[in-house]
Amino acid sequence: METTTIRVDRDTHARLLELSREADTSLIATVRDAAEALWRQRFARELMGQLNELRQDPTAWEAYLAEAEETHVTDGID
Repeated sequence: METTTIRVDRDTHARLLELSREADTSLIATVRDAAEALWRQRFARELMGQLNELRQDPTAWEAYLAEAEETHVTDGID
């Protein structure tokens, strides 16, 4: 795994170290997990915004729901 150096303020570094110790993991893994969590949070926020915008148009929303129903895949649990 290639690495690089990033600069953070001392408070952020201390927080990351604390999170690493609590999870019994490396600082690199903690930073990686934090970046992934932030990416997922932003993705979800963007998706929710798009869905909320779509809901404003009843015709588009109904079309979306119909398409979702057509492409629905069951999990096999009844």
